[in-house]
Formats: sequence, structure tokens, C-alpha cells
Amino acid sequence: MPEISVIIPALNEQKYIGNPLSGLKEQTFKDFETIVVDGGSKDRTASIARKSAKVIVCREKGVSVARNRGAAAAKGSILLFLDADTRPSKDLLRIYHEIFLDKSVACATGPVYPLERTKKRIRMGYSIVSVAFVKLSILAGSPHIIGSNFAARASSFRKCGGFDEKLLTYEDWDLSGRIKRYGKAAYLDSASVRTSVRRVAAWGVFGYFLFYLTNMIMYHVLRKVRSNYGEYR
Repeated sequence: MPEISVIIPALNEQKYIGNPLSGLKEQTFKDFETIVVDGGSKDRTASIARKSAKVIVCREKGVSVARNRGAAAAKGSILLFLDADTRPSKDLLRIYHEIFLDKSVACATGPVYPLERTKKRIRMGYSIVSVAFVKLSILAGSPHIIGSNFAARASSFRKCGGFDEKLLTYEDWDLSGRIKRYGKAAYLDSASVRTSVRRVAAWGVFGYFLFYLTNMIMYHVLRKVRSNYGEYR
């Protein structure tokens, strides 16, 4: 039984899926399994992933569904959710394994930085959101953990029902708020990943952050979320 199950939802990601898979091959911690949940890709995503991961085909729409299907098949006591365009730092699994030795920890996260070379304002935006904002949310007792770098104790994840499959977006921050009932959230500066800036490039910096700001307001005020995330879901 592996200690950690890494779960990666993917849809038509042949250009990017190599990033998490190659990053996982370089991990200093080796006791893990990799599960790629393919959403019915029409490209070579599944065939590429099968070379180094277990592939589950899930044609139901939504990243929440995909992550839950991966979690259902997982054998590890720790679940780590990465995105298909996200490259983990080489010590990521070792760092998460160590923090979860503390039985009071239910979930953990770390910085999300740009994968590609990009403009200074975009790099600053990632630091503001994935470092400053997430740290403050944890300190305030209302964790908002980003789904591309989300580690959870498997038992806590299952107790809270996993990701809400009705949510096509905001599913990661929704889970963060529910899983806290079963333990504390930990932020680890060394548990970093790098993820593609393609969404920011497509939407623009203002459009990208406006999407998440309005989504947050909609969730907390109207209990609704935006569904127009794009083809990456």
C-alpha cells in the first residue's frame, strides 16, 4: 500500500501531462502511486500517461468528479491533487509525507509558481494569491487551498465527502472549508509546484483575477459558482 496517492485530472493535455509525470519520476520520496483521471481526451493524453501512471477514464463532466474518481481508486493514506499542467518540486512528496505524521493535520499546501518564463506582474500575482492570500486564509481559520497543490489525509477527505461534484469551479476552496472540521491546515513554503500560466495568458491578468474574485463573491453570497472555466475542465 503506497503512502501517497497522486491524483491528476486531465482532458486533452498531451502537451502538458509530461510536466507532472516527469516531476514525479524525480521525487526523493518513492512510496507513492500515480493516478491520471482522463476525461475522455481526443488526443494522446491517456497513452502518454499509461507509460508511468494508472489511467482511469471518466467521461462525466467536471474536475470535481474526476478528482473524486481518482480518490476512490487511491490506496494511499495521503491524497495529493495536482493539475495536468503542474510540475512538482523534487521534494514535494517527502515534505507532505513528513507533515502528515502529525495526526492533527487534515490538509496541506504550498506555493504555486509559474511554470513558464513570464512577466513580473504575473509572477507577483501568483505569489500574492498562492502564498500571501492562502497563508492568511489559513491563519484566519478559513483555508482556501488551490487545487493544483492540494494534499489531504485520505480519511479526512472521505469523511467530508470529497469534492462537491455539483461545482465546476471553486471546488478546491469549497473542500478546504469543509475538511477543516477534521483537522488543521498546514502551509509549507518548501512544498512548491510550478503550473502553466496559459489561463492567465488567455484571459489577461485582470480577467483572470476578476474571474476568481467574482467567483468567491458568488459562492459566499449566492451559493453559486461560475461554470465557464474553459476546455481545461
